Amino acid sequence: MNGAALFSPCGTYRHRLTRRWADGPTCGFIMLNPSRACAVETDPTCTRCIGFAKREGCGGLMLGNLYQLVATDPAELRRHPDPLGPDPDDHLLTMAAEVDGPLIAAWGAHPFARARGDYVAAMFGSALSCLGRTAGGQPRHPLYLPADAPLQPMFEEARVG
Repeated sequence: MNGAALFSPCGTYRHRLTRRWADGPTCGFIMLNPSRACAVETDPTCTRCIGFAKREGCGGLMLGNLYQLVATDPAELRRHPDPLGPDPDDHLLTMAAEVDGPLIAAWGAHPFARARGDYVAAMFGSALSCLGRTAGGQPRHPLYLPADAPLQPMFEEARVG
C-alpha cells in the first residue's frame, strides 16, 4: 500500500491523507479533523475507511476534514485559535476534484461539526454520500459502523406526487 500526506509546513495542520492499494477509482472521505496518521502510519479510522472504499470497488482513498488541526481529541478544536487552518475550503475542493469514486461525508455527531458541516455539505451538495445519519442528522463516522453500513445519498431527493 502506498500512502502520502500533505501537512502544513509547521505540521499543525493536515490537509489531505491518501492511500492507494490497487487500480481503480479513488474514494473520498470528509471527516471532522485529522488524527496523527501520516504517509506511512495508518490509524483505526483510516483502516475503516479503507475497508469501506474497497467494498465500493475503489483502489484508493483520500481523507480530508472540516477542520485541518491535527488533534487526537476533538475537544482541542474549541481550544485552538485557528482549528480550520490555512485555506480549508480550497483543500477540500482540490481533494474532491481528484476523487473519481464516492465522496463520503463522515464527520459524525460532534457538536463542533454542525455549522461547518452544514457549510461543507452545501458546498458539495448532491455529490456527497454518507454511511447513514446520526439522530441529529449528521453523517455517521465510519469508525463506529458495521462493515455492511449502506452507502446512501447525503441528501434525499425531493419526491414528486
